[in-house]
Amino acid sequence: MPFARIDLAEGKTADYRRAIGEVFYDAQVEVLKAPKDDRFQVIAEHPAQDFIFDPSFLGIQRSKDCVFIQVTLNAGRTVDQKRAFYQSNRRRTARASQPAPGRRVHLSG
Repeated sequence: MPFARIDLAEGKTADYRRAIGEVFYDAQVEVLKAPKDDRFQVIAEHPAQDFIFDPSFLGIQRSKDCVFIQVTLNAGRTVDQKRAFYQSNRRRTARASQPAPGRRVHLSG
């Protein structure tokens, strides 16, 4: 059961938040072969003063529209599967959010 926690600065529309959630759900079903309807997500908005990140750490530019995503996976996924999932989410999120500079995905499990 993949679990996604999606954090972003407050002020995005419900449609935007729903689109980000859909991206991760679609990728977990297609890439990780999770069962259909295996959808567990928390999408949280934070006041700007509580959403803290370096705008250029490691030379990667991040805007105020930065999105942090943590995905917890059950054991058994290979490194190749995790990489494919990460790449799929990068492509899909870029299309859905038009764009979301500084998106950060953390996979564990």
